Amino acid sequence: MAVTQADAGTVGYTLSDGVAVVELRRPSAGNALDAALRRQLHAAVRQIRDDGDRVRSVLLSAQGRHFCVGQDLKEHAHSLESRAESAFAIVREEYNPLVTELCALPQPVVAAVEGACVGAGLGLALCADVRVAAQGARFATAFTGIGLAADSGLSGSLAQAVGPSRAAALMLLGDRFDAEAAERWGLVHRVVADGTAAEEGLILARRLAGGPTAAYGEVKALLRAAAGSDLPVLLEAEAAAQERLGRTQDHRGAVRAFLDGRPSAFAGN
Repeated sequence: MAVTQADAGTVGYTLSDGVAVVELRRPSAGNALDAALRRQLHAAVRQIRDDGDRVRSVLLSAQGRHFCVGQDLKEHAHSLESRAESAFAIVREEYNPLVTELCALPQPVVAAVEGACVGAGLGLALCADVRVAAQGARFATAFTGIGLAADSGLSGSLAQAVGPSRAAALMLLGDRFDAEAAERWGLVHRVVADGTAAEEGLILARRLAGGPTAAYGEVKALLRAAAGSDLPVLLEAEAAAQERLGRTQDHRGAVRAFLDGRPSAFAGN
């Protein structure tokens, strides 16, 4: 029986039988992260924290064909044109707190990925402890394609998931990779039939909810300690890099080219 239900518009939150389901609900835009979705997603993560011991596991899923195509570039282009000096403030003010709190949850988090999972969307998926991907899922870092580096903790989480050498190639080249490669490299736990990722993810989340959650919390803490990364320091370094790159002509031109549907041209400035 549901304990808590909330629908903030572009993010749904349901707590039932110990499983908190957070669902991105902006399918017409590929669940691109606009201001409303970012705000409501952060509110859902805080709700998990506030619900405390009633939450024994978490499922992060999405409506529609795609998990998340990353930052909403239409919104970003508008910010570059209307308030360029503060266009990247959202990294420190919104993305960093969201990633920090999501990664700090003591409960095990499962991400169910269908379709595109790119940029900050990939960063969100990598905040989860266990990832289930549909056969047709496609992944990419995407940031260098618009003249940026990375945020959402991706610089650390991707290297931890696939190793520093492969992470460097994926971040520099920006190549897309499929679900089978993601499973082979250790980025996803299981590949399932298209259209079943949320269902399979819920099965895993329910299994975890019935397990020793105190032990799970300790396992997560130990894994964070073993990784040896200081997430707040990393997030701040990413934010500073994005601000510097956001002032380049390469980035601004690439965003406009993306929205216009034409190839980008980079001059290194």
